This record gives sequence, structure tokens and C-alpha cells, in this order.
Amino acid sequence: MSIPTPIAKSVTLPQADAPAGLPAGLPDAATLARLANEFFSSVPGSATPAAASMGSGGGESISAALPFTAPATSVASNPAPPGSPLAGPGGTGTGVPGLSLPQGYVPGANLAPSSPLHVLSIGNRAPALVPHAIAHDGVPDLVQTVAPAMEPRIGGAALGAEPVEIERPSASGAATSGYYFLNEDVDAPYTHRDAPKPGYAATPESFGLPGDDFLRSLASEPRSTPTSGAYYFADDERKQASYAKSAHPPFDVNAIRRDFPILQERVNGRQLVWFDNAATTQKPQAVIDRLAYFYAHENSNIHRAAHAIAGRATDAYEGARETVRRFLNASSTEEIIFVRGTTEGINLVAKSWGVKNVGEGDEIIVSHLEHHANIVPWQQLAAEKGAKLRVIPVDDSGQVRLDEYQRMLNGRTKIVSLTQVSNALGTIVPVQEIVAMAHRAGARALVDGAQSVSHMRVDVQSIDADFFVFSGHKIFGPTGIGAVYGKREVLEDMPPWEGGGNMIQDVTFERTVFQGPPSRFEAGTGNIADAVGLGAALDYVTRIGIENIGRYEHDLLAYATHLLRPVPGVRLIGTADDKASVLSFVLKGYAPEEVGRALNEEGIAVRSGHHCAQPILRRFGVEATVRPSLAFYNTCDEVDRMISVVRRLAVRR
Repeated sequence: MSIPTPIAKSVTLPQADAPAGLPAGLPDAATLARLANEFFSSVPGSATPAAASMGSGGGESISAALPFTAPATSVASNPAPPGSPLAGPGGTGTGVPGLSLPQGYVPGANLAPSSPLHVLSIGNRAPALVPHAIAHDGVPDLVQTVAPAMEPRIGGAALGAEPVEIERPSASGAATSGYYFLNEDVDAPYTHRDAPKPGYAATPESFGLPGDDFLRSLASEPRSTPTSGAYYFADDERKQASYAKSAHPPFDVNAIRRDFPILQERVNGRQLVWFDNAATTQKPQAVIDRLAYFYAHENSNIHRAAHAIAGRATDAYEGARETVRRFLNASSTEEIIFVRGTTEGINLVAKSWGVKNVGEGDEIIVSHLEHHANIVPWQQLAAEKGAKLRVIPVDDSGQVRLDEYQRMLNGRTKIVSLTQVSNALGTIVPVQEIVAMAHRAGARALVDGAQSVSHMRVDVQSIDADFFVFSGHKIFGPTGIGAVYGKREVLEDMPPWEGGGNMIQDVTFERTVFQGPPSRFEAGTGNIADAVGLGAALDYVTRIGIENIGRYEHDLLAYATHLLRPVPGVRLIGTADDKASVLSFVLKGYAPEEVGRALNEEGIAVRSGHHCAQPILRRFGVEATVRPSLAFYNTCDEVDRMISVVRRLAVRR
């Protein structure tokens, strides 16, 4: 790689000769103007010598620092008049004569004192001005404004070494906003980035997603088969109306992304695209900080000690239980049991309630969609008790057959246990109707909410399930923590599953008196810190608004499905009318693992395999699929990157 010759030298005036209004040490206005013209005339689309010299290098990155240090002043506090030569081509006035910033730079952000500005040249792309750090009223906030421009787009050059045209960002909109919420007053005092701005309103189009008209057009398109299904939520006026009731304003997805540090990671030289959310979600800084704070200031065992730190830890742990109760709309914290996750929660119910209430000849019902964690514990119980496991079939779209389910219910049915959202297909199951049917037959019902809680509002009192289980790591919280909701009267009648500390009132060698729920089911030292982290994750989701998350992910899924479906050789697995943001597919001529590896080479993380749901995949004649699963921090640009790779593979074979 050849290093280009420096294109400018610093000219520093003596203090006495500094022009009026300029900080001491800056070059004169003429030098600044020349530097600005040389650097900022090289915006995308120009063909200046500067662009040519800095845009070479065989894809290597070249960084050259400007020969001055920016003053700690708002770059938008004194903008140059429109059309003024001080503004520079496509630039933003800085209030410093002759100095401009390129179009797309975040206006209104304060440069940190002595923060050097850098011009970055990435491969054949034209350079763009990027600050090392931006500070909001003195609070540093690292921003990688060049990253989105580095990614190829559908309709531009294919992935590879060819030149990629960088789209010129618009003057407004979430795609270029550097602020957490659009239309934010740049002079307003700094607040936590999760705090909504009053009066904010936006449409899906404002953050780069298809809107209602687009979705309706998709829903009206001719379907290739009668079972292909519409895009979920596209024509459901009831669900559309629920979005309008949200008390939270829609969010700026690019600002949301800055809350998740891992999204700035690079894999194989590319910025990470995390499309493996159904396996585990990434963690916002708020959760990371809460965990660190617990260990720094509150770390203790809970409930038993009289010292101050134990009190802090107990308050934090029980406060997290209240957060879970509120999030699920349970009637009491006594109905919330902390467990390691959904798997342990289902095992607890099977081995406590199930062992006591299921006998020989009784029947347990699950659906064909289930994760192994909602199959194996019931198989074990049925084998132990001489009971029978029955399975609700699904149709060709991947939705459960309610007519067949109705025929299965009878006086021997003891419990119906099923998922609310399929982890393998994304199918949303009508659990409220299924629970009601189970109750009419005299059976209990358990809902596996591992894949639903991060996409839709859950109200356990409305669903009326006897049990509801979920995992923290599926909803932006820590691993190794989850919760079981159980109706109080049901939990009171259940024996403890494990024995030890916390779950007892009194122990002698002759007998043990157990605590009531939930302590009865929390033997030993629990995962205290991660329970607190789970509470922080649920608070984070609540501040954004689950309806906003659902709406955004719905549009993103429709966008991704619309692009993926016509790729030659692609077969979508699971096309139910109601779907959460999971795409499951196979590509003709490739094993799913091959597709997963090709995507990983481009920095895109997806799951390829059986997803711990082998029965439902075999129902569709496959042993494994490629499963991109989307979250509210994913973008259309990231979808474009994935589709580009899949198309390239399809053409090769």
C-alpha cells in the first residue's frame, strides 16, 4: 500500500497576528479555506485529485489528520449562509471562516475539546469527515458515522472489491440523524438517550422502512400457492390500531443501535450484522452498566443478612421481580419465580405440577411447532407416569390446526403446553384461544413465551394461562436468567422441585416446612445479578415501547421477505399469516451450513441448523434451515447485505 503525499501543511499564526474571532493557534482564514476546499470537494460523486489520491490503496484504510484541533463549540451554532463559499460544496457551516463539514455530518453536536478531525478513505470510496468523539454537554458519545456508508446497497455494486457508490444522506430523517429522537432541539440539555421527546411523530418511511401502503400492496399481490400467507399484521386493523395507542414515540433506529456496543464489532473486516436474535439478543449499554453497578455497589447474598449491602442486593433482586410482574401484568410478585430460563421453567412445571397431577392414561398436548425444551420434559413425564403425549398438527403454512386440536381435547387431557411464537418458523400461535379451549376441557395450560416477549405485548391475565415462561437473554437481558409466571392458586398446590436454602421456613430432622411461592421454588443462591440485569432489560424495552418495536420489526420482516422470496432457488419454510421477525429458508444446491458460512464471511451472523426444533422442520421435509431472525436494532441496509450474498450464491449454482 502506498501512502499518499501529505496534501497540506499546518500554518500557525503567532498569537498577535491571529484574525479576530479565531481561537489562537489556528491557521489563517485563507489556509483554512484552501484546506476545506481540498478535503471537502471530494464528497461522493466528485472527481478531484484529492479524491483520487486518497481513494486508492487497494481497499486499505488511510487516515490523515487535519492539521488543527477543533474548538469546543457547536458546529451548527453559527452556520454559514446557504450558498456561501464558506459552506463548502455540500457542506455545513461551522462558524469558522473557510471551514466546512461535509453533508451527512451530524449537525448540532459538540466536538470534544482538542478532538482531532480525521478524513477517512476506505478503499475506493471518497473520504468523509468523521469526528473522533462527539460530546453532548460534556458527555462523550462515540459515533461511527462512516460505518453505514461503508456497506454496499442493493442496486449498487455487488459485494466485493468493485467501487461502491455511497448514497448521499438526506438532510433529515432517521437514516442520518445523530440524535436519539428526530426533530430534537440540539440546544436542549442532555438527557438519557432513552428518554422520548414530547410530541414526536414519525411514519415507517421516516426511518427507512416500508409503510402501510407498501404492506397492503404486498398483501394484495398474487400468491404462488394458496398457503403462502400474507405478511403478518399487514391487514389487521385491530393490531394496527393498537400501535396508535402506544404512549411512546417511534424511535430512531440508528440511535437505538448506538445503545448496543457489540454492533460496532467487525467480523472478517465487515461491520457485524446480528441476525441471530432468535438464539440470543444483544445487550444494551443500560443492561451492561446495571450489572457492573450491582457488582461494584450491591453485591451480596439476599434475604438473610442484616447488613446494609445485603439490603441493597435484596431490594435490587425483589425490585427486578416487580419489574417482571409489571411487564407481564401478573397480579402479584408472588406469582413470579426466577429460574435459569425457559428450559428450566418448563422442567420445573413438569416435575412439580406434572408429577403431582398427571397419572396413568392421562394425556399431555403439545404442538408440532415446539422447541425441544417443550417436548422432552413432557416425554419424560409421560414415560414415568404412563401418560400419552399428543401433538397438534400444523398446516402447510406452519400454523396450528385448531380443528384438530379441538378433537384432541377430552376428559383425560391434563395440560396443554405450547409456544406462543415458533423459534424455527416465526409463526405466531393464537394462544389465548388455545388456552380458553383447554380450560373448557378442564385442563391446565402453559405458554412458552421465549420467542414472543421481545416482539409483542404479553398480558398473562388476558391470556389466562396457568403458566407462562420466558428467558432473559431473548429480550436483551443476561443469559442464565428467566422467569416462570404461575397463577397463585396453582403454585400454592405445587410441591417444591428442589430443596435447600431460601425455600424453607423451618427444618428439623423429622420434618421441613416450606415457604410459600415464589420462595418455595427458588432453592439455594439464585442468579441475583442477572435477575437485576433482566429487570434493566425490561425497563429498557418498556421505555422504547413494545408496540413500537413490534411495528418496526413487522415492517422489516415484510421488507426482507419481499426481497428474499424471488431469489432463484430459495424456499421459505413457514409462511403463516401471523409471523414474528423470523425468516427460515433453504437454498437449492447448498447445505444450510454453507450459506451460513458465506454470510459469516461478510460479517453477517445467522443460525443454520435444526434450531432445537427437529420435528417441525421434518414436517416440511428438511433437516435444517438458514434462519435470519431480526430485532429492532436491525436495518434495511443490513437486510440488503444479506440478500446480496444469497443472490450471489444462487447465481453461482
